[in-house]
Amino acid sequence: MELHIPIPLAIFSISIILLTRFSSSSSSLSWSSPSNLHPLVVDSALEHLNYTTVSEFRLLNRRQILQCRDPNPYLQINVSGNTALGDEEYLTVNVTGVLVPADSDWVAMISPSNADVSDCPLNKALYAETGDLSDLPLLCHYPVKAQYLSKDPDYLSCKKKECKEYKDGQCVVTTCGGTLTFHVVNIRTDIEFVLFAGGFATPCVLKKSNSLTFANPNQPLYGHLSSIDSTGTSMRITWVSGDKEPQEVQFGDGKSQTSEVSTFSQDDMCSNVLPSPAKDFGWHDPGYIHSTVMTGLQPSTSYPYKYGSDSAGWSQQVQFRTPPAGGSNELKFLAFGDMGKAPLDDSVEHYIQPGSISVAKAVLDYVDSGNVDAIFHIGDISYATGFLVEWDFFLNLISPFASRVSYMTAIGNHERDYGGSGSVYSTPDSGGECGVAYETYFPMPTPAKDKPWYSVEQASVHFTVISTEHDWSENSEQYQWMKGDMASVDRSKTPWLVFTGHRPMYTSGSGGGADQGFLDAVEPLLLDNKVDLVLFGHVHNYERTCSVYQNECKAMPKKDQSGVDTYDHSNYSAPVQVVIGMAGFSLDDFLDEPSDWSLIRISKFGYFRGHATPEELQLEYVNAGTRKVEDIFRITR
Repeated sequence: MELHIPIPLAIFSISIILLTRFSSSSSSLSWSSPSNLHPLVVDSALEHLNYTTVSEFRLLNRRQILQCRDPNPYLQINVSGNTALGDEEYLTVNVTGVLVPADSDWVAMISPSNADVSDCPLNKALYAETGDLSDLPLLCHYPVKAQYLSKDPDYLSCKKKECKEYKDGQCVVTTCGGTLTFHVVNIRTDIEFVLFAGGFATPCVLKKSNSLTFANPNQPLYGHLSSIDSTGTSMRITWVSGDKEPQEVQFGDGKSQTSEVSTFSQDDMCSNVLPSPAKDFGWHDPGYIHSTVMTGLQPSTSYPYKYGSDSAGWSQQVQFRTPPAGGSNELKFLAFGDMGKAPLDDSVEHYIQPGSISVAKAVLDYVDSGNVDAIFHIGDISYATGFLVEWDFFLNLISPFASRVSYMTAIGNHERDYGGSGSVYSTPDSGGECGVAYETYFPMPTPAKDKPWYSVEQASVHFTVISTEHDWSENSEQYQWMKGDMASVDRSKTPWLVFTGHRPMYTSGSGGGADQGFLDAVEPLLLDNKVDLVLFGHVHNYERTCSVYQNECKAMPKKDQSGVDTYDHSNYSAPVQVVIGMAGFSLDDFLDEPSDWSLIRISKFGYFRGHATPEELQLEYVNAGTRKVEDIFRITR
């Protein structure tokens, strides 16, 4: 199955002829350094430095809206082709009639089309959470994505000329043009494109296109699977639709199950005194999330399925494979953290994870090989962080492989954390989502809502999945659950114990990321229960340790006959810990002088691969770009 980068079924040409030029120099983007930002947003950058990505586009809701000057008499907006959009399109936006091309001209994709892109001066207090406290009016609604017209290399040089007026047979008014391509997925609400001058720092609205609607906003989309237990005989399927009526999944040889339907609203989002992005300008209607369980299956077996209804439409038929039952012999799994998504066009969005597309392609290729039973995504899932439309783009990215094998997740700081919400850490990293969106889109076999910890057994492996964002202290509910879960593992049935969550206990990342309190509280449980392998994300690189406990190597791996590092757990000393947060977010560097417990350090995008039998765990780091194995090690019993 191919990743969702299709040849467009339809091309839409949106011709926008500019008004007069707004005289402003180009606003350069900066994704890391506040010193490169426009002076109007430097304060915002400083406020956000430790929390989220910072760019002028990210802070667009605190920009001043200026009036464009006298209208250009040649102004036109023409939408050619069928205005009913498919579920995924590449739209070609043609900007023509430009008198003086400027590098500050840009086009935004807005949804819904009636979103207010004027200024909202009375709402100043509501946006202090963006970090910008200067005395400015506000953009009322946040664009889905945007592109500078200079992305067309012919725009500023005016290679696309057009004569607009003739006098005595001679052309007296010549205009320029540019072309942009926007990748659009079915987000259910209609869209339009808005032309701005003045860059992201001082935007001026020039013109809006006609509204474009999706042909079927109720279309069932973005199906993804998850295990509900350790038997391999049931599989949960979850999808999104604009239709609130129950739908069904049809699977196997004529079986079907009816969906349970849920959603969430702005009222479900977290806020403090001031509204969060999720509560306010980042909100987008999520539609309805359908979920049901396919039962009566056999472990390690392939089945066809499709989901939807006659009234809303049906998904394409997909072939999926159940995972092996707990206690059986062989498991092949992939794992990674911190994937997110990136635009499949030249747009900027509020949060971009540059490695996500290459890793998603690599994962899909490996799933296509038939050598994957399950995938574990251990936190920082979509990085929507309060801009809810980003969930649709992320689900579109992963659905080609998450719809075919069990896709198990752990919660991360960018799904859960928000001040005053009960998270361990009070940073606003979820943008006000507070785990609500995550738990709705990814229902895991957890004890209850906002208790996102669980365990599952597949073949010879027992996976203990925790939340590093919820209380893990010794007297907490989660701590007692961890203690009981790991103590109850039957090592004759599942000899391998893998412990996983989001924030690491050990990292040599130059930006830190480990919490000493978490290490002190939880690490003794790992030793007491002879955990074999610990997988964490949060730090955006790959790092493997020795058999480590309390910052000391208790044992070192030995080379086998093939030169592969081998940890002998027949003489157990301590767990092997691996950071695997290299699946999408901008990579982290390492300290110049790492600790002795750090054996392998790789700062490249990729994924982690495991092959478990009762006698051995073979584990690999795979570079997503080259598909080469750059680290391999074994754990034996």
